[in-house]
Amino acid sequence: MPEGPEIRRAAQRIDKVLNGQTAEAVVFGQPHLQDWAQTFTGARVLGVSSRSKAMLTQFDNGYTVYTHNQLYGRWFVTRRGHPPDTQRNLRFGISTQRHDALLYSASDIHVLADEAVNSHPYIAKLGPEALDSDTTWRLIYNQLIAPQHRRRRLSALYLDQSFLAGIGNYLRTEILHDCGLHPAARPMDLSRKQLGELARASLKITRRAFDTAGVTNLPSRVKRLKAAGSTRSRYRFSAFARAGLPCYTCDTPIEKITAGSRRLYLCPTCQPE
Repeated sequence: MPEGPEIRRAAQRIDKVLNGQTAEAVVFGQPHLQDWAQTFTGARVLGVSSRSKAMLTQFDNGYTVYTHNQLYGRWFVTRRGHPPDTQRNLRFGISTQRHDALLYSASDIHVLADEAVNSHPYIAKLGPEALDSDTTWRLIYNQLIAPQHRRRRLSALYLDQSFLAGIGNYLRTEILHDCGLHPAARPMDLSRKQLGELARASLKITRRAFDTAGVTNLPSRVKRLKAAGSTRSRYRFSAFARAGLPCYTCDTPIEKITAGSRRLYLCPTCQPE
C-alpha cells in the first residue's frame, strides 16, 4: 500500500496539471457515484492535496472528492485521450483540455461537501502529519508519552494513523531500525534520550522517503551501493524486505517477523528485545 510520502508526491504531481483547470469531463467508475459526474463536469479544480494516505481533490462547486488508494490503487497522469496501457478498472477520472488524471483499482471514493471533509471517518481520526512543515520532533515526543500511546508496543503504534499520520509498513521498519529499537518496546520503556531519537527519526526517515521517492537508506550508503552497481531494490532500504541479508551496521542477518499481521524486519543485534 502506498504510504504518506508516495501519496503526497502523487497529489503534488496531479495538482500540477489540474490546479486552476476546468474539468471538461469527469468519470466515476462505481455505479453509486456515476450520477455525480454531471455535478463536477464544468467545475474548476481548486487544488489537490493529501491527508496521510488519502487524497482530496477540491472543486469550486463546494464539493471535494476523497480518494484512498488502498492496496492496489494507482494514479496515472497522461495527455488527454491517451489512456495508460493497463488492465485495471478506472474508478475516477478528470479530464482537462490537455490532461487526464486517472485513478485505477481503488474503490474507497467519496463525494464530500467541503464543510464535511474534516469529519470524514478516516480524516477525523488522523494525528499529526509527519510530512507537514509544522510537525516537529517535540510534537511527536509528546505523542509518544501521551497516556493513550505510552503503553502500546511500537510495532502497533507506528501503524496507528491517530498517532502519526502517513506512516506505514516500510516506514515503521526503517524508523525503528534507524533508532535501534525493538518493535515490542513501548514508549514507557524508553529513556528520554531514546524517545527523542525516535521522534527525530520519525521525521527524518519519512521526509527522506518523500524527497527520494521512497528511498530510506542512508544517502552516503546509497551513493556507495549505486557506484558498486546495486539495483534500486538492493539500495532502497536499510532493513525492510532484506530478510537473510547482512545488517549494514553489524553484518547480522536481518530477520523477518510478523507484527499486527504485517511483516516487519529487524536486526536482532542492533535492535535487541
